[in-house]
Amino acid sequence: MRRNYPKHIKKLIREYGAIAFDRELSRELQKLAYYFNEWKEGNISSEYLSNMVYKFTVGPSRQLYSRYNNSVIDMAVAYAIVNGILNRDDLPDELLQHLERAMEFYEEMRARGE
Repeated sequence: MRRNYPKHIKKLIREYGAIAFDRELSRELQKLAYYFNEWKEGNISSEYLSNMVYKFTVGPSRQLYSRYNNSVIDMAVAYAIVNGILNRDDLPDELLQHLERAMEFYEEMRARGE
């Protein structure tokens, strides 16, 4: 984590980071599940399905793993809050206070269209 947070805040950041990771990964896996269903129905070939699995592995799966399993998990949680992956209303106020500057960073990026 980027800053020296109190121990209980570090724990909350890890907990909510895991929740956000699961939510984003589930969303991407649902997209991949579509191709498995198409393959089961005989609408696409095994080769095409294999290519889609590969694209998932080197794309969204890798990106999400990197985002949520690195030393700046606090930034990942702030990103998840700003982008609606985590609902602000469901988070402890104390956690939001500690992540306020990081959330402002992502809010400014969104305002600029980045």
